[in-house]
Amino acid sequence: MKIALITDAWAPQVNGVVTTLVELVRELQQMGHSVEVIHPGLFITRPCPGYAGIDLAVRPKRGLTHQLDAFQPEAIHIATEGPLGWAARRYCLKRGLNFTTAFHTKFPEILHAALRIPLSWGYALFRYFHKPSSGVMVPTNGVLRMLEQRGFRNLRSWTHGVDTQLFAFQPEPRLHAPMGALVRPVSLFVGRVSYEKNIEAFLRLDLPGTKVVCGVGPLERLLKERYPEVLWMGVLARDELAKVYAAADVFVFPSKSETFGLVMLEAMATGTPVAAYPVDGPLEVLGKADGTCHGGVMNAHLQQACYAALALPRHEARVRALDFSWAHSAQLFESYLEAARKDTSPAKTASCKLANRKAPLVKSTVTPWSSTK
Repeated sequence: MKIALITDAWAPQVNGVVTTLVELVRELQQMGHSVEVIHPGLFITRPCPGYAGIDLAVRPKRGLTHQLDAFQPEAIHIATEGPLGWAARRYCLKRGLNFTTAFHTKFPEILHAALRIPLSWGYALFRYFHKPSSGVMVPTNGVLRMLEQRGFRNLRSWTHGVDTQLFAFQPEPRLHAPMGALVRPVSLFVGRVSYEKNIEAFLRLDLPGTKVVCGVGPLERLLKERYPEVLWMGVLARDELAKVYAAADVFVFPSKSETFGLVMLEAMATGTPVAAYPVDGPLEVLGKADGTCHGGVMNAHLQQACYAALALPRHEARVRALDFSWAHSAQLFESYLEAARKDTSPAKTASCKLANRKAPLVKSTVTPWSSTK
């Protein structure tokens, strides 16, 4: 099947949305689909105001129209609500095409934290954006319920995965030379150093040992000055990041606004347990249907969660991470896609899928980047 994926988040951006989409494209190609990724790197870009490191396409309508007309996709997925997302939405509505969308990030919360824009305004805009979607893919059941309460419809539960080979299990925390000889225990944060990550809740904790931060963002300079005792490592390549995860004793996830939290799975795959608040992302990653918690500890008092997580056997974190795979995530994604043209029967679409699975068709270059979500 020919799938067009339109996204405002793509390399060289470094975040969990990019990681998710890169892994998704790779899996879809292995399933035999032809995937055309339309991303900001194909257009003139400008930095996102107030959010360094995120470049957005400028006036992408003409270029996007040309690419979609040339590709003639059989399914269209709009992954983000940025300039490219809005341009693709207009393209589909003008031509009467079906499309799916995804809710990856709680941008209304980010806008509220950074600019004090009321949450109701942000969610009203996003509700309008997703209203014509044939299916809105949402990474956790908690976020799905929240969106339902805010009037969103056609929601689909779509979990994510982790590369358990790249993020290999280590039965004991490994010394990683670039980190130096650190006083243990080592408490690790990986993510953007920005408003929505609630990183200062981690930095303020009175914990023994050493705190390590991997990531960059708009609060980085301020927080480096405020917390000089922290080891700040910046952005790392994914193979290097895997070694840092494996060197930590506990992974601290302070965010209360994440839709998922891929970094938790990456840490757990190496055997590093997670300490987190009992909110949407951790509830999905650490919690099971029977109400038990696996691979980490959730507590409204983050410091207590950290101490409890330090006592967990590392193999328990690895076992929980193995419950998540990118192959399963891609299969769910494929099942939610809709034929772009209303006159295309399901039988025709299904036969197209089977025909294309004979050999992978690569239409885009994907690069493994480190996650910061």
